[in-house]
Amino acid sequence: MNVLEAIEKRRSYRGIYESTPVQREDLMKIVKAGVAAPSGCNMQTPSFIIVDDAEILRKLHELMPPHVGDTAPAAICVLSQRVSAKGQRCFATQDYSAAIENMLLAIVELGYQSCWLEGQVTDSEEINKAMARTLNVPDDYELVCLLPIGYGEGMPPVLRKKAFTDRVWVNTYGNSVGRASDR
Repeated sequence: MNVLEAIEKRRSYRGIYESTPVQREDLMKIVKAGVAAPSGCNMQTPSFIIVDDAEILRKLHELMPPHVGDTAPAAICVLSQRVSAKGQRCFATQDYSAAIENMLLAIVELGYQSCWLEGQVTDSEEINKAMARTLNVPDDYELVCLLPIGYGEGMPPVLRKKAFTDRVWVNTYGNSVGRASDR
């Protein structure tokens, strides 16, 4: 599969996962894809915790409503550091978003399913702090996302996207893709 195929194939999986373990080697490949993501001013603000211990996964999922991904045999927890770069700008959100997308594409490439779980992790400070304590996350890091990983028992539905021509223009807003003047 090439990267464009992985992009087209990637879907958020919210179903039941098979109990088949995710190979540690595959988890390392997935995290290497996250580490390889671009980073604003090369600040490299995201870090990652691979979780394949069933007891730690159980503790994390007990803390998170709703219980999406709680049957996954592995997860990657994404941490971020709010470090200012040039001009006092912080690119942490962009950095961890790029890393997560790289990992989601690697997950698809390796034949697994996942779902970007951020709101369940960050919307409640109480839940976020409890999860961070479970993972021994230092105070200068923020837990921003959990990616459950495993083989899905089914395939996620293909959601309807807005029409390409309703979201893409050429040179200026409203200049439709495919107009005779653009060919």
